[in-house]
Amino acid sequence: MQPLALLLLPLAALAATPIYPKSSHVLQLDPRTYHSLIEASNHTSIVEFYAPWCGHCQNLAPAYEKAAKSLAGLAKVAAVNCDEESNKQFCGGMGVKGFPTLKIVRPARKAGGKPVVEEYQGARSAKGIVDAVVGMIPNHVTRLKDGDYEAWLDGAQPKAILFSDKSTTGALLKAVAVDFLGVLDIAQVRKTETQAVEVFAVTKFPALVLLPGAGKDPVHYSGEMKKEAIVAFLSQAASPNPDPAPKKAKPKAKTTANSKPAQSSAAFSKSSSSQASKSASKRAGNPSQTAQVLDDAPVPSDATTPDPADPNIASPDPDTNTPVNLPPQPHHQPLLAPPIPSLQDGLSLQQTCLNSKAGTCILALLPHSPGLNTIRAISALSEIAHKHSVAKRVLFPFYQLPAGNSQAGALRRKLALASPGAEDDVEILAINGKKAWYRHFPAEALSQPALEAWIDSIRLSDPDPSSPKLPMPGGLIADTAALPAQPVKVEMPQAAAAAAAGSERGDQETMEELKRSMRGQLPEGVEFELEEVGDEEYERLMARGKGEGGGHDEL
Repeated sequence: MQPLALLLLPLAALAATPIYPKSSHVLQLDPRTYHSLIEASNHTSIVEFYAPWCGHCQNLAPAYEKAAKSLAGLAKVAAVNCDEESNKQFCGGMGVKGFPTLKIVRPARKAGGKPVVEEYQGARSAKGIVDAVVGMIPNHVTRLKDGDYEAWLDGAQPKAILFSDKSTTGALLKAVAVDFLGVLDIAQVRKTETQAVEVFAVTKFPALVLLPGAGKDPVHYSGEMKKEAIVAFLSQAASPNPDPAPKKAKPKAKTTANSKPAQSSAAFSKSSSSQASKSASKRAGNPSQTAQVLDDAPVPSDATTPDPADPNIASPDPDTNTPVNLPPQPHHQPLLAPPIPSLQDGLSLQQTCLNSKAGTCILALLPHSPGLNTIRAISALSEIAHKHSVAKRVLFPFYQLPAGNSQAGALRRKLALASPGAEDDVEILAINGKKAWYRHFPAEALSQPALEAWIDSIRLSDPDPSSPKLPMPGGLIADTAALPAQPVKVEMPQAAAAAAAGSERGDQETMEELKRSMRGQLPEGVEFELEEVGDEEYERLMARGKGEGGGHDEL
């Protein structure tokens, strides 16, 4: 027995030693620092939950370290040693059931909300990790064109513009925008926007221009395009946000001995300890054994995206026209973005998007049984549409198409979006009926940042090799003249309605608001004018209406 004891001694020492040294680019976390450095941060993070005795964890370490170096200044790369007694309850509460487990943590969409936690299932390589994390960095950069940059310049808050020859927003600029979120607005202008380029006297690309505000002249940046130097340059106009954010006092939550987290922690602690000893024994007999799976059950996701099994979410039966309704949010995070509208039948889709005079539409083709991906897609599209609406930016319409919509089925078949009988996932398209082209969003990239970048590329007419413009097959675009007229439904804005009911606002202001509202609701190409009539003309029109069997309500 003595040789065996000698062999197990270094293994016990290995189990107590963290994989990442203090000099590592990988942040070492415990429950307290996870909250302050990750949960309370405005930046995206990836966290590895590991055990030092885990062979897969040791194999991942070099790639993870390399990813941490690549992401320095862009996102946070961290690790939690789940073999430490003080971390076991935390790891159990995070749903860790095997090593290594990687989770990407995205900042809360709303101040005071909870971050979105998603398990990383991609390649265990530095490139795979970096690509996934970069794709999750929030994009607070506004893309400007010649037609809208002047409106964006209004306001006293400092601003900065990057003039670039690239059609996409890079991770560096996104990370800088996160640093200055709420204190300095950042935008990007492509070099093809010649008016803006000329106004700011830009002659080379990329070029960064700071607009300090308060009537001060623009300042051109002349340093290296590195984050530390750029942040220092912009700091002359505004101070970047502290990270982690300042601490806020919170009431302590009461816990009981029979609470679920304690049970989860106990189960995790027991399985972790037993697995460590089993692993040591196996390695003693078979040094090549490296599989470290604690439980074959699927690891639950910590994402705030709702579970499709939630009773609040209706799963339509096959061939129904039930749209996806976003579930109620927790009381601390109210739903601000209304779900995008649904086109229930093929005719409404033809009248709206699939006709020879229709502009660009974004369509989400729902499967027969919507699952988690469908809910994520509709939630992301709803938030993007709402964001543009609040900013009063003109954007093409977004619609969801239930599986029972006959034209949705025709789109799937003719565009070869899925093989027959495999229509079990959401598909997202951009379609332009007038120019007869479509673009298909790559399903494997489904996330709100990726969707937003894709929509921006369409809005700005930027090419995208992963989603090229393709010609629409014959038979899908209907001749507008052959379609029945679409009913026009106009809702009077609340302000105008209040004015009509006796508000003290002027008639001219009310009419202007009504015009603006109706322009956003009428079909493309339809114009209108408002003309005031006198009392005599009004009575004559009403009398004629009564004579024709009409009638009206008293005003």
